[in-house]
Amino acid sequence: MRDRKPEETRIERDGIGELALPAEAYWGIHTLRAVRNFPFSGYRLHPAFIRSFAQVKQACAKTNTLLGHLPEERGRAIMEACGEIAAGELTDQIVVDAFQGGAGTSTNMNFNEVIAGRAAELLGGDRGDRSLVNPLRDVNMHQSTNDVYPTALKVAALALLIELEQAIGRFQESLQEREAAFRNVVKVARTELTDAVPMTLGMTFGAFADAVARDRWRIFKCRERLKRVNLGGTAIGTGLGAPRDYILSVTGHLAAITGLPVSRAENLVDATQNMDVFVEVSGMLKACAATLLKIASDLRLLSSGPDAGFGEILLPPLQAGSSIMAGKINPVMPEAATQAAIRVMANDQAITMAAALGQLELNHLLPLIAHALPESLTLLTAACNGLAECCVPGIRACEERCREHVEQSSALGTVLVPFLGYDRVGEMVAEARAQGETVRGHALRIGVADPEALKRLLLPRRLCKLGFTPEEFKEMKTP
Repeated sequence: MRDRKPEETRIERDGIGELALPAEAYWGIHTLRAVRNFPFSGYRLHPAFIRSFAQVKQACAKTNTLLGHLPEERGRAIMEACGEIAAGELTDQIVVDAFQGGAGTSTNMNFNEVIAGRAAELLGGDRGDRSLVNPLRDVNMHQSTNDVYPTALKVAALALLIELEQAIGRFQESLQEREAAFRNVVKVARTELTDAVPMTLGMTFGAFADAVARDRWRIFKCRERLKRVNLGGTAIGTGLGAPRDYILSVTGHLAAITGLPVSRAENLVDATQNMDVFVEVSGMLKACAATLLKIASDLRLLSSGPDAGFGEILLPPLQAGSSIMAGKINPVMPEAATQAAIRVMANDQAITMAAALGQLELNHLLPLIAHALPESLTLLTAACNGLAECCVPGIRACEERCREHVEQSSALGTVLVPFLGYDRVGEMVAEARAQGETVRGHALRIGVADPEALKRLLLPRRLCKLGFTPEEFKEMKTP
């Protein structure tokens, strides 16, 4: 192929007219119109969506070639071009904006034209020669945007869910390791940000880990929701315009190419027009985001100060915290995770609205879902990995600070309630505050408890037990 000068152009025509476009471009007139019509956001299609779209096109070409609907040489060239895009090549040629009208037709045509251009080159021709490989007649054979686009989105989401599940697993394990490391560190628990009862720092991280474990299970179950695709249903799910042998076999080839357990939906009309599965998956992602936000917020609170705040844990220092306050270190990883979580929650609302506003036989707002869902999956994966790799393993307990808080807090009084009664302990707490004493010191001074009894009450192993037995009550009850 000869080198082209940047200013060289070629002319392409469609049903509206003709346009000049760069001669070096693999895309064509349909893509150019979309680029001009939708300069909305500057957002590119998600890399996982680009990969999956190319895989869907590859499966379609393979099916048509094996069944004899496509000439073998042309079909092989199309499949090779699709494989190159799926491998990350030519992605700079997928140029349409993520936000577009037409239910994703602009995206589908961008792929059709780029694949056709590259396939023409592989056949020894020019990338702009549509007579060798035609974007619609050959690359889009027996397809509609309405079946390839949502199928590609489900394939992308399935792949990203696997990555997210792995990241959540790493996050859970990092929390469980801290749970074990902090099992003997007694601290003050707080409800409504006020002192409540003693607990261990290990319990705090154990609760984090269990919440994340539930998210891990939800994410695993999400995959079941996305396995059924409408590929082969063409425009509205009836399969109009596609041969039966193609419809029955194309999804199997897609499963082989992607390595994912996709299968044909039982009701292709339903799978074409209803996007509720994306809402369901997004809802589970929102639950995961809520867990992340809660944990990130708690880590910031527990590490606040460190001199004038809670200061019960130290987060690993990742970067300087200020351009003016020397020595300041900020909790940047929990802050980044918080922002990711908020964005996922916002995306969930967008996905919900887009799915609900679909009309009759098609959802015209699928491009919004195709932008929001992969973004949510990527953000959650990055947030979990960031916390698991750069934050949680490096957390250190400030044991002396935790001990001071326990000693100085009225939370010790709650430990004594089963043995002295609510009213008596309330009087003791008030008396201790009035006289500037700790609850422990006041209890010892007035003789309601001996040092060994109080020590036994605050043993980490006892705090980790569910309640007390009658034998323990008798043993620890003071004279």
